[in-house]
Amino acid sequence: MDSSRMDEISSIEKNIIEAQVIEALRTCFDPEIPVNIYELGLIYRVDVDEAGAVKIAMTLTSPSCPAAQSLPPDVESKVKGVQGVSSAKVEVVWDPPWNPTMMSEAAKLELGMF
Repeated sequence: MDSSRMDEISSIEKNIIEAQVIEALRTCFDPEIPVNIYELGLIYRVDVDEAGAVKIAMTLTSPSCPAAQSLPPDVESKVKGVQGVSSAKVEVVWDPPWNPTMMSEAAKLELGMF
């Protein structure tokens, strides 16, 4: 086997890491809303590369969100704690802007939005 490929992980391992990252994201909460950020629809993308580096594109409920300073570092810290993750980087994006229709059915039910 080529030594440059020995540190790479398989697509199955990437999928396992991605699932574990999503579980970790479900432990992160916007302090003003009692629903985790994954179910709120704040996570737009989770990418795991062959080296186990994770990149997350997320948004906040608004640009003036009080958790803007604390939530992205909290996400990064929890993702770094997932077994198999070599590094984690969180990018806060504003396009598309978040709106309540992005929430999961479970989140809407939890918040009484039916």
